Amino acid sequence: MACIIRNMDMAEMEIAAHLAYKEGWNPGNADGWAFYKADPKGFFIAEIDSRVVGCISAVKYSNEFGFIGFYVVEPEYRGTTAGTQLALAALNYLEGCNIGIDGVLDKVENYERIGFKRAYKNSRFEGIGNNFRTSENLVFMDNIDKQLIYKYDLKCFPAERHNFIDAWLEMPNIHAYAHYKNGKLGGWGVIRPCRKGFKIGPLFADSFAIADNIYKALATHAVDELIYIDIPEKNDFAVQLASKHDMRLVFETVRMYSKKEPDIDLQKVFGVTSFELG
Repeated sequence: MACIIRNMDMAEMEIAAHLAYKEGWNPGNADGWAFYKADPKGFFIAEIDSRVVGCISAVKYSNEFGFIGFYVVEPEYRGTTAGTQLALAALNYLEGCNIGIDGVLDKVENYERIGFKRAYKNSRFEGIGNNFRTSENLVFMDNIDKQLIYKYDLKCFPAERHNFIDAWLEMPNIHAYAHYKNGKLGGWGVIRPCRKGFKIGPLFADSFAIADNIYKALATHAVDELIYIDIPEKNDFAVQLASKHDMRLVFETVRMYSKKEPDIDLQKVFGVTSFELG
């Protein structure tokens, strides 16, 4: 069976999202559109006999940093070359970059064999939305100067990603809040509907109190619904936030890098943007 690897077009992003959903990854309803805006050349599919059997993303944020995700091969094709060829396409596209991935636990040793290094665990927590009372200083994200958002994001992510942020904040049916006081942005967060429940990401904040306030504002848009948030375990306060809101651990990955762990402020990261794009 000959396997063909080619670039994905925008319309095919729904195929990748469906493959991810079947694996239990629960992507957001409009994630594919925003993901594609980050790097239209960075999405690949594998075809065998004209059937799409797998996919992978390799988003190049800059010449120095990229992120691989969305790596799925249909179960009945996992003994073929599809998986290897997808991985090679992604690695070749990001050649020279420091590459980040979120590896599922049973694949970590495989990634280490090809040079990836463990950095820390990311943990997915599940909880229930509630009609919380929030304090002052929260504003809608569309009232915040984009340059302030980009600048804050760069404290929490290893490269500029303006196109992605713009698309992420323009997705339908999202809610996004920022902590803004005395002309300073102290954090921001987004909640979006997913195939199952809602997912918060990112949730960035200068402190536990600010993160908690933003979380509560977001959670009021998912009252009595399931809420998910992905937390870097290196941030003890983020783990405490999940505990405070009676969230339970449901899934773990290991953040890994092909070169070195980037110099970002993980103490501000209370919720990862996404496992697929970092």
